[in-house]
Amino acid sequence: MLGFRNRIAAPSVKKVTVAIILSVGLAAAALVPMTIQDFHLSGTQVGDMPEGSILTSGNCAMCHGNYDPVNEPHRNWSGSLMGQAGRDPLFYAQMTTANQDVANVGYFCMRCHVPLSFVTGHAYQPDGSTLDETDQDGVTCNFCHAMVDPIYKPGISPVEDMPILNALTGIPQYYGNSMFVLDPNGVRRGPYSDATTAPHDTIASPFHRTGDMCGTCHDVGNVAVTKQPNGTFRYNNLNEATPTEDPWEQFPLERTYTEWKLSAFANGGVDMGGRFGGQMTVVSTCQDCHMPQVTAQACFFGPTRTDMKRHEFAGASAWVLEIIGRYYEKDPNVDQAALLEGRAKAVSMLERAASLELEQDCGGVRVRVINESGHKIPTGHIEGRRIWTNVRVYDGGDQLVREYGHYDSTTAHLDEESTDIYEMHVGLSDFASQITGYPAGVTTHMALADSIIKDTRIPPRGFNNANYEAGGAPAVGALYADGQHWDDTNFWIPEDAARVEVTVNYQTVTRHYIEALRDGNVTDGWGDALYQLWLDTNKGAPIPMISDALALNPFVRGDTDANALIELTDYAKYVQCETGPGNSLADGCECMDFNGDNRVDMRDFLGFQITFTGQ
Repeated sequence: MLGFRNRIAAPSVKKVTVAIILSVGLAAAALVPMTIQDFHLSGTQVGDMPEGSILTSGNCAMCHGNYDPVNEPHRNWSGSLMGQAGRDPLFYAQMTTANQDVANVGYFCMRCHVPLSFVTGHAYQPDGSTLDETDQDGVTCNFCHAMVDPIYKPGISPVEDMPILNALTGIPQYYGNSMFVLDPNGVRRGPYSDATTAPHDTIASPFHRTGDMCGTCHDVGNVAVTKQPNGTFRYNNLNEATPTEDPWEQFPLERTYTEWKLSAFANGGVDMGGRFGGQMTVVSTCQDCHMPQVTAQACFFGPTRTDMKRHEFAGASAWVLEIIGRYYEKDPNVDQAALLEGRAKAVSMLERAASLELEQDCGGVRVRVINESGHKIPTGHIEGRRIWTNVRVYDGGDQLVREYGHYDSTTAHLDEESTDIYEMHVGLSDFASQITGYPAGVTTHMALADSIIKDTRIPPRGFNNANYEAGGAPAVGALYADGQHWDDTNFWIPEDAARVEVTVNYQTVTRHYIEALRDGNVTDGWGDALYQLWLDTNKGAPIPMISDALALNPFVRGDTDANALIELTDYAKYVQCETGPGNSLADGCECMDFNGDNRVDMRDFLGFQITFTGQ
C-alpha cells in the first residue's frame, strides 16, 4: 500500500518499490513491503501486559466448568469458534496468502483471531511461526473478562478504568479493529456486582453487557486503505500508521457491528418472540442472540442466576468447527464432544437466521427470503460466504421438470446464473491493478482490495441506504428500499408444474475460494492442508437454512389477471413486460415469458398470439 495520494512528491525509494512490484507482477505474488508501523493502532500494546497476567482457559475451567455441561461457561466456550480461533485452519491459510501480498499484515490479522499473541509478544512474527499453546487458546475467558471499555463514560465505567486508560500511549476512540484495552493485572470484569465469593478480584463492568464490546473485533477495516473525499479508497503511504482509526474511514472487510448498530435491534430492540432461545423475547444486543439468557450458575459454587448468558457464541461457523475437529483430532486440548455441540448450535443459528414466504403469480413463484437476524445475512468475513435459493419444480407425476440454484455436490459447483446469490465480493480498481499487477475486478487478494464489487446480502430490520453507505456497508448490485429486510425473487414455472420445493442454503467457502487459497500459497502448507480438509468434509457442503413447499394452482400462460380469458388487458401487460435486447425479465412478468428464457420478446409474442386467437 503505497503513497499515491502524494505520488509525485513521494521519496524516490517508494517509486523504486513501485517499479519492483509492477515488474514482478503475478509471478511473485506482488509483495507490498509494509511494516509493523503501518498496522499500529491504539490500545494495549505488546509488552504492556506482565507475564502471567492473562490466564489460559484451563485455569477458568476449575470453577466455571465440569458441573453443568448444558449451561456452564467453559464447555460452551470451548466448542465455539471463540474458543478455537487460535486453531482455525481457514484463518491460517488466509493469513499466509495475505502475508504474501502485504508484508506484516499478519500482525494485524492476529489482533482478532489470536489476540493472546499481543500478550505473549508472538504477534511480532506475523507469519504465526512462533505461536504456542497459549496463543492457540483462542479468545479466552480471561482475555474477554479483562477488557476495559476504551471510551470512558463518567458515572458508568468503573473508576478503576481511568488510570489504565491514561497509562496507554494511545486510547482508542472507536470500537473496531481489535483495538482492545486490557487490565494490566488481568482483573476479571463481568456483568455482576455481587461476585464477591470469587477466588480472584472482580470488577462490575457495564461494558460487558453491550454490543460495543463485541464491536471490538467484529468491525474490521483495512487500516492500510483509506477512504478519500470522493468516496473511493487509496493505499496509505509506507511505514506510516493509518491517518484515521475510524473503521468507517477504512476499506470495509467486516461490518457486522456497524450493520447491527444501524439496525432496529440496536435502536430500541425487536420482539423476536424467543426465536433465538433463552428467556428474552426482545432482542437488542449481540449477546441476546449469541449468548442466550438462561437460569443457571456461572460457576459451580456461585448463586443460581436468572440472567446468566450462556457462552455459546454460535454463528455461522459450522464447517469451520468441523475442520478444526478433524485437523486437531489427536490434540488433547481440543474437546471433540464440545466441538460437535458447537457445530450443532451453529447449524441451529443458521436455521433461525431467515424465514421464507412463497406465493404463486400466474406463470411464476415469488420467493421471499426474510432476514431475521440483527445484521446482514450472511455477515462477518466476506470471502467465500454465500446464501442462495434452490427451487425445484415438480409436475403432477412428481417428476422434476425445472430447477434453479442447483448445487452439484460432486463437483462443488453451483448454477449461479439461475438464482440470486446473497454475497459480497471485493475487488481491485484500475489504480490498484496498476500498482499490484493483479487484474482489476473481483479478487481473492483481500488484503489488497480497494473496491466493493458486489454486496447483495440481505440487510436487517431498520436498514437505511444512506446510513449503511456512510458506515461502509452499502448494497451493491441489489436494490433494497429503506426499511426492507427481505429479498423477492420470481422464478418461472412451466404450465405442467404442480408444486415447488424451496430451500435457502448457506455455504462458508466456495470451491473457487478454496482453490485460490491452495494455488496461491507459495510459502507454507496451509493451503494444501485446508484443501484436504475441504475434500474430507464433503467439500464444504451447503447447509440448509430453511425449506418450504407450495402446491401450485393451474394457470394459463398470458392470463395476467387470472380471469380465465386472454384479452386486450393481457396484451397491455405483454407490451409493458417486453424487454429490449440483453435485458432480463422484470418482476411480475413471468406470465408473459412463454419459453422460459427469462425474457419477454417477439418469440413470446408468438405464443401469446396463439393463445389469444386460439390458433
